[in-house]
Amino acid sequence: MRERSGSYPHVRVEGTGDGAVSQAGGVLLVETVRRAGLDAALSTALAPWREPRTVHDPGKVVLDLALAVALGGDCLSDVGSLRAEPTLFGPVASDPTVSRLVDALAGAGPRALAAIRGASAQVRERVWKLAGSDAPDAGGEVVVDIDGVLVLAHSDKQDATATWKRTFGHHPLIAFVDHGSQGSGEPVAGLLRPGNAGSNTAADHITTTKLALAQLPKKYRRGRRTLIRTDSAGGTHEFLNWLTARGRWLSYSVGMTITDAVHQAVLHVPDSAWAAAVESGGEVRDGAWVAELAGDVLKGWPSGMRLIVRKERPHPGAQLRFTDADGMRLTCFATNTNDTPIAALELRHRQRARAEDRIRAARDTGLRNLPLHKSAQNQLWLEIVQLAQDLLAWMPMLALAGGARRWEPKRLRLRLFSAAARLVTTGRRRTLRLTRHWPWTDVITSAVDRLQALPNPG
Repeated sequence: MRERSGSYPHVRVEGTGDGAVSQAGGVLLVETVRRAGLDAALSTALAPWREPRTVHDPGKVVLDLALAVALGGDCLSDVGSLRAEPTLFGPVASDPTVSRLVDALAGAGPRALAAIRGASAQVRERVWKLAGSDAPDAGGEVVVDIDGVLVLAHSDKQDATATWKRTFGHHPLIAFVDHGSQGSGEPVAGLLRPGNAGSNTAADHITTTKLALAQLPKKYRRGRRTLIRTDSAGGTHEFLNWLTARGRWLSYSVGMTITDAVHQAVLHVPDSAWAAAVESGGEVRDGAWVAELAGDVLKGWPSGMRLIVRKERPHPGAQLRFTDADGMRLTCFATNTNDTPIAALELRHRQRARAEDRIRAARDTGLRNLPLHKSAQNQLWLEIVQLAQDLLAWMPMLALAGGARRWEPKRLRLRLFSAAARLVTTGRRRTLRLTRHWPWTDVITSAVDRLQALPNPG
């Protein structure tokens, strides 16, 4: 009987080949950087930290770190994966050089962070213009979702403390621009906080909102063209008062806690005041209703605030809470939008759940762990993570079509970035020849064509 050789083909392995390029699909990110002008913007912004007679541009070092994170890296030394492919990523600094620059930028504190954020804001405006109807502002409004993220620490790092979930680590606040159901989202603010930072700390929500607004083109900071959405962690008097003071410029949709006063108000809402909840396609949601609360329940809250409550039949087996009423699950939120039916407002607020997808993608893009020891260093790492996520949002927005626009980082890496190719040099031209049998070769080549058709930054 013939001996079984196993389930997989047996191949010989040698380390003598040349001309092959791993992670060849990373060319999509490189082209996105080039067409967006992010390399030039970061180089200019970080020029004050370039020492005389140094070889490596600080802007490119930071950008190389962001590219490494976008491709799946989760620490500084993972930039070595780019260093191994100089034909694709150019010269990459050594690990000691990278570490020294990170220390220098972290030591500069707010100055360095402001430089990186300023470059991001400048490039973001250009990318949205290039994207045209695919940009997140195409509907005339930008939606910014703010949420907290627990990042676990497995060593004694600065400001790592016990969290409210009885874990140990940090509790940053992140803000994302929502790209809607047809896209992903891009980060516009990241505030590093100790693990014991409160979920509903109004000062932190205000700071994060300011950072997010600074990333948007100026025209979206007025005329209520920006919507701020949060869960009930944002439902504090101080934060809502701050938002209301900017009511001419900002709209808001903020989750609220079901207090006893809200609970009693719901019990007095007449049946005729409840409207059926709706889904994104316009169809009625069976077993769910919405109503607006008024009267004493609004006392002490900002003028112009509307309080909308949703009740729904709980899913089979779901356990009711003390705040539920008459066997119905209750949730509520506050908004200052007046010209929209309450069912549409409730749907708009419920779509904040997409922020959970953005957080999951962030964990897969360098935010599962903060790799450095000092808080200033990890705040810089948080900025690098945001640059990586920007690239992972901008590339699909500018280059991908159909369902591929919604691919999350893991899928982008497995299907596109991990593709191998052979580098062929003919005359003065270098060509990446992707393997013909790879199922997503056409997606990569079509995306590169779209990117290269975009105008160069002026």
